[in-house]
Amino acid sequence: MKNEKRVTRRLILNIPDSLAKEAEKNGLLKPKILESLIRAELRCRHINHLFDVTDRLASLNLPPLTDEEIQSEIQAARTLKHSHASSS
Repeated sequence: MKNEKRVTRRLILNIPDSLAKEAEKNGLLKPKILESLIRAELRCRHINHLFDVTDRLASLNLPPLTDEEIQSEIQAARTLKHSHASSS
């Protein structure tokens, strides 16, 4: 992520004064810390989304895939990945 293009965004936080003072006292309003907090929240949201999806899939009560079906899906994904890589 160090080579990732950086952009500047100006944020205005409208939070209670006591919270702002405590956050500032604990160094939480520094750009690197805010970046870390945002990344952590995004990871949590992605993980929660995956759990939601797996719960919905489990509720479908579908029969498990056979070994042949699994291999076929793996091969299809590899083929798609290679076709995207070669077209880039």
